[in-house]
Amino acid sequence: MTQTVDFGGETLHLHPWGALYREAADQLLVSDLHLGKISHFRKHGAAVPLKATARNFERLDDLLDEFQPESIAFLGDLFHSYRNREWDDFAAWVKTCGTRLILIEGNHDILGPLPFEKLGIQVCATLQSGPFTYTHHPLQDFEGYNIAGHIHPAVRLTGEGRQSLRVPCFHFRNRQLILPAFGAFTGSHLMKIRSGDRIYALAGDAIFPLEAASLKNS
Repeated sequence: MTQTVDFGGETLHLHPWGALYREAADQLLVSDLHLGKISHFRKHGAAVPLKATARNFERLDDLLDEFQPESIAFLGDLFHSYRNREWDDFAAWVKTCGTRLILIEGNHDILGPLPFEKLGIQVCATLQSGPFTYTHHPLQDFEGYNIAGHIHPAVRLTGEGRQSLRVPCFHFRNRQLILPAFGAFTGSHLMKIRSGDRIYALAGDAIFPLEAASLKNS
């Protein structure tokens, strides 16, 4: 089940898998898939299961079925490495998804824009859409509202007996929203939580709001 929030004067739907649906733009936003990373690590001897790659595409297809968006905007780090077998899987998925695709280039998108543009994907460094500026790296100084990725935000939940659990999250601070990493096998970064931050934690197929005051910085 999604969480509905107001941000930038619009209604946003936050999905437990880390995607965001902008109702006003009929657009799905996804950040940091890092496609190709799994094959890259397997090539160098890491025992990473290939089914993690398939999960990325299965979840994208499920989100397309659920929201039927006019477009998808990828907020950078769509493809992690140089071409490998996952590029062919991605190219095949693009041909069948039937949705307009936009890539905001990230630091790991080292292939350059041409391979993406040949697939019909619009590539840009930043994108202004309504009240929002889409970027890969969170902006330090901006007007309006910024939606970004790159950080792979996470928070640590603590329980009795000093038990703790690290979970990815959507992180709102003032006029900025940072999306969690969508891709499997991407890692995360613990956020330093400030008073007034809005946090939506992800746990499997669930998403739930957290009070900033209840979270301890690590």
